[in-house]
Amino acid sequence: MNRTTLSLIAAATALAAVTGFATLSAPDPAARDTAEAAARLPVERTSLLCPAPSTSDLAETVYTSFTPVTKGAGSGGTAELRAATEQAGPGTGDGKGEGEDATDTGTDAEKDAEDAGKDATADEPVLEPKEPGKPVTGETTGGEAPALVGTAEGRFAPGWTVQQTTTVAAGTGRGMQGVTCAAPDTEFWFPGASTGAGRTDYVHLTNPDDSAAVVDIELYGKDGVLKTVVGEGITVQPHSAEPVLLSTLTDEKQTDVTVHVVVRSGRVGAAVQALDDALGGDWLAASADPAGSLVVPGIPKDATAVRLVAFTPGDADADLKVRLASPSGPITPAGSETLHVKGGMTTAVDLGDVTRGEAGSLILTPTDGPVPVVAAVRVLRGKGDSQESAFIPAARPVGTRATSVGNTAKGTTLSVTAPGGTAEITVTASAGTGGGTPASRTYTIKSGTTQNIEAPVPNGVKGTYALTIEPGSGTPVYASRTLTATENGVPAFTVQALPDDRGRVAVPEAEEDLSVLQR
Repeated sequence: MNRTTLSLIAAATALAAVTGFATLSAPDPAARDTAEAAARLPVERTSLLCPAPSTSDLAETVYTSFTPVTKGAGSGGTAELRAATEQAGPGTGDGKGEGEDATDTGTDAEKDAEDAGKDATADEPVLEPKEPGKPVTGETTGGEAPALVGTAEGRFAPGWTVQQTTTVAAGTGRGMQGVTCAAPDTEFWFPGASTGAGRTDYVHLTNPDDSAAVVDIELYGKDGVLKTVVGEGITVQPHSAEPVLLSTLTDEKQTDVTVHVVVRSGRVGAAVQALDDALGGDWLAASADPAGSLVVPGIPKDATAVRLVAFTPGDADADLKVRLASPSGPITPAGSETLHVKGGMTTAVDLGDVTRGEAGSLILTPTDGPVPVVAAVRVLRGKGDSQESAFIPAARPVGTRATSVGNTAKGTTLSVTAPGGTAEITVTASAGTGGGTPASRTYTIKSGTTQNIEAPVPNGVKGTYALTIEPGSGTPVYASRTLTATENGVPAFTVQALPDDRGRVAVPEAEEDLSVLQR
């Protein structure tokens, strides 16, 4: 092994251990085998981004943070969630494209007041965890709450998870809106957005770094790409957030739109806030990366309407077999056995009350050769004027461990599916934010089924608590968590998929002593 190769391995290993976001690709089978056998070490630093929660004066937002106790993690470190220091103004996506005039039209007095408010908000963390294994909360009220940037180091980094849950008593988007604060990235897919009548959808972009990020937003409808007027070269300033209203990007009104966010330079956090005049609103998190087969986990059993939206990025069409993994096994929805998705076009199908009072997850598989697709569902609960909507994207598997925070004994449903084989999982409930002791239970999820499990509740719990899911075998499992509450007679709810919490990263062992590289 030559010195150049050693240098590359050392650099990649150091990056993986520090950030938890790096991956190593092997050019040959022998190297791949080595990577698979690599040690999985706790990450030492991680970042999370929470979008600005709401512009409603009636909004009340709770942030809940939790780091699981992770074997092998260090003894030091800190974590905190703070406001992004330079918040963009609300609303119409006027982050300036490349070469555009970025002159602020506000008065000097308005700018001074804004700056003073930002400084005051940024001085104090919204929350600051004290130790792993115990969740903590922070709160904001009204429509001025900013986007937040979180950083965790040392023992607080492995698996750090933050949930943002907002309740809005009335108006467009009323109900419960929940999102898991996510790590920054460079590409996102959001099938299920809309520019149609009655919908007000924003793409929230948050830049955690010291340099500006440049972002393109592409929109795809039922006939292909939608012409956009200012979707290219959107600049997100350092340590700032930019909400981009989709209806300002295009004149075309379409019920089902796929949003593709591509970062030309830098990195951002991205999420779609989908607000409906009549059906409430929620956050639409990014779909799992395009793949031939997808899983949409944990559709509520009392869903009154489910709409599946899919998109394939390439030119090739995709033909998908649609199955519902129910508590008793796979079921094919009558009349929706397959879905044809034309290349570069957004396709949607109404599945009605497909779960029919039972737990369920959608399993999408190719009928022939696999073609990469992304997908999500919009779910309605309630009837008539008392309906609310939420979104569930296609999810990544639980992996080594998944973490859910902000749970309550009566308002939480944990849904787990094992589409490829029987799996055993261990679910642990943490102490509560106000006290209590952890509790664990083990469950068996039969192949091809979805189970709404009766998750453990901490002994003597006070406040909300976290749940961790740890599979006991190599069989992939997928999971989601549903929070429910009744707000003015409306069945408010929000659903978050539960992928791997990024607590560990694979670090290959060096074949030779690399200390010479430190000279």
